[in-house]
Amino acid sequence: MNLQPGTEDLLRSLTPQVLGVLVRRFGDFDAAEDAVQEALLAAVRHWPDEGVPDNPRGWLIQTASRRMTDQFRSEQARRRREELAVTQDAEPGDVVDQDDTLLLLFLCCHPALTPASAIALTLRAVGGLTTAEIANAFLVPEATMGQRISRAKQRIKASGVPFRMPTATERGQRLRSVLHVLYLIFSEGYASSVGSDLQRTELSGEAIRLTRAVHALLPGDGEISGLLALMLLTDARRPARTGPDGELIPLAEQDRRLWDRRLIIEGVQLVNDAVGKGAVGEYQLQAAIAALHDRALRAEDTDWPQILGLYGLLERMSGNPMVAVTRAIAAAMVHGPATGLRMLEELDERLPGHYRLDVVRGHLYEMAGDREAAVRHYRAAAARTTSIPEKRYLTTKAARLRDSQPI
Repeated sequence: MNLQPGTEDLLRSLTPQVLGVLVRRFGDFDAAEDAVQEALLAAVRHWPDEGVPDNPRGWLIQTASRRMTDQFRSEQARRRREELAVTQDAEPGDVVDQDDTLLLLFLCCHPALTPASAIALTLRAVGGLTTAEIANAFLVPEATMGQRISRAKQRIKASGVPFRMPTATERGQRLRSVLHVLYLIFSEGYASSVGSDLQRTELSGEAIRLTRAVHALLPGDGEISGLLALMLLTDARRPARTGPDGELIPLAEQDRRLWDRRLIIEGVQLVNDAVGKGAVGEYQLQAAIAALHDRALRAEDTDWPQILGLYGLLERMSGNPMVAVTRAIAAAMVHGPATGLRMLEELDERLPGHYRLDVVRGHLYEMAGDREAAVRHYRAAAARTTSIPEKRYLTTKAARLRDSQPI
């Protein structure tokens, strides 16, 4: 049977909320996930004929809770556990006003998990992607991804951490983990680090959707606003990032008429609204930089001095060597390529053999007119990158510079 238009989206949005309720109540991630999937299948069977319930979230919670109760009983669980399940058999209106999406995000971004495991678990439990879809996105076998997700859930269970919103003391660190995972998901979707595709819109789109959900639950947090603004301002350029054959088009060469002005307006407004909401954080600074790029109608109109100043603040705040690399580019745009090249020398020990250093050096040597050095570094970068579109772009760039050199 087919669901009515919009019902599939409704089920997708309710899934993490229902899963969050069950995990919080019963403390068993795997069993809760199985029960929610059965409840969703029941909705697909019944709702087309019976209609969507007045309280679809409560219906799903009740159905999934009964599945878990039946499972515990059939397995002859200990009396205490069985009684707990029976007494907590949900009614349709139970905790209807409480949204557990954010709680589930905090759980999936547990500090004990590696970023790779947290990303996979978040996409599975909160994003609703199948194990096969996640495995395909990260170019690993489905069995491997399934094991990674299973180990992540077991590690959370073994930690004994209760399923609840972190205390005020814990919140800063845990929220930082949540935002970092969402940022990594978006980054991998916007500029895939491996494989033949430059971008995976299903990942970047899911990261934006989840970040919107977090922002809706905590609208007063400036860093959440900053992260959402950064995603929107960056994603606004996506229509101009590739050519007809999927080839990479760098920022300076993009047709800015193709940029999504609706996303730019929303992103800039978020940046403006975030100002004054506590201390300025890393995502707000990155969003401010992205806004300066997006406001420039032409590449030559870019306010590089202001961008350089913001990168200076961001580097001091984060200590991230990749920020130092981008600051070197901004410095070259303001003070000339020689300045940028000198700044890169300080990063060789911090980023030994990283292909991004060769990419930037190639660009700066090209700016300086040293084509031979530019070709050398572009080729070195092409040999190290794991992104096929980027490899093609760098190889083509080197070939064009080589062919244009005077005989």
